Amino acid sequence: MSQSAPPPPQPQSPSQPQSPSQPRSAPRLQPQPADGNPFAQQQAPAPYAAQPGAVPPPPVPPVPPRGNVALGVAGAVVAAVAAAALYGMVIGLTKHEIGWAAVGVGFVIGLAAGRLGGRNPLLAVVSTVLALGSVYLGQLVGEAMIGADQLDMSFSEVFFQHFGAVQDAWKEEADPLTFLFFAIAGWAAFSGTRKAAA
Repeated sequence: MSQSAPPPPQPQSPSQPQSPSQPRSAPRLQPQPADGNPFAQQQAPAPYAAQPGAVPPPPVPPVPPRGNVALGVAGAVVAAVAAAALYGMVIGLTKHEIGWAAVGVGFVIGLAAGRLGGRNPLLAVVSTVLALGSVYLGQLVGEAMIGADQLDMSFSEVFFQHFGAVQDAWKEEADPLTFLFFAIAGWAAFSGTRKAAA
């Protein structure tokens, strides 16, 4: 007669000893997703999907890249040209140099450099130099506007065809206040760059 071998003993958990008379419980199975992949993670529903009629928040606008020195310099150059034109128009229309306008020239250039270029210390130096050039160019534009008004000529004719005479007129009328406006614009550009990059 053949005797069947007894089943091998099953290891018991040390925390829960089983008595021989107690039947073993089946292991708990996790519910599987519909696609049959037991390892796929279920995603929580979106917070607005469960609430009918809820308005989702507006999309966040993309942040412009920061820390690009070339972009900061390019922005400062564009701001310097625009500020020089506006500063020259103020001088030409009022026939006076105005201190707050020089501050505005420097601040706009520094703001453009700092916002677009980031914290690079080179940008503060570049924006200061551009502010000095912008004030000088603006003063020449103002001189050309005043000269065109006095000579009954067009601005472009005086500025482009008689540029040497415009520079000579600027040299004759330059005084310590003229150079103070240079210093004001340079300081505003330097500090504006550092504040905008912070």
